[in-house]
Amino acid sequence: MEHNPASAWLTEAASAAQQQGPGNLLRVVLLVMIVGCALTAWFLLRGYKRKDD
Repeated sequence: MEHNPASAWLTEAASAAQQQGPGNLLRVVLLVMIVGCALTAWFLLRGYKRKDD
């Protein structure tokens, strides 16, 4: 395993940040998944709130 100085790591990180790739798509997919899970949980769990008199 070779040792890379910190400046090399920063240079590689900066060049990787310029090549975004599927980053925005992944963010949208994750956001939709989280919102969908929250809505599904609310829909399924709302029935437990009813009072049976």
